[in-house]
Amino acid sequence: MTVIAIVCMLATGCHRTPDEVAVKQAVAAAERAAEQTDAGAFADHLTDDFTGNAGEVDRAQLANLLRLARLRHESIHVLMGPVTVAQRGDRYVASFTVTLTSGGRLLPEDMGVYDVESAWRREGGEWVCYSATWKRPL
Repeated sequence: MTVIAIVCMLATGCHRTPDEVAVKQAVAAAERAAEQTDAGAFADHLTDDFTGNAGEVDRAQLANLLRLARLRHESIHVLMGPVTVAQRGDRYVASFTVTLTSGGRLLPEDMGVYDVESAWRREGGEWVCYSATWKRPL
């Protein structure tokens, strides 16, 4: 009986979440952090050298936007479409559509529907986003 328990523990200990699933989980966690206006938790999913829309936005700017929303007691609502993940060497690209709405006046002109493509790499055992582009669909 002890041997069976040890084998079961070893088998479950060796199980690793597939990378594609881990990237989808990281995207979902970033979504939850944005909705909770939790700048720290959101930034944890971005690399220090993160760049958005070819240098228009960096990690600190996105985090500060969420901090400001929280200070103003504004809400951000995120509705995401299905996430498609494609492997590119040792990295992944996650693509999805996102609809942003707000319960405040912080960024009303930036609310709406966007097509997003985000690039992810593993750092310290975690999948983090190092680049993203977003645009309104035509």
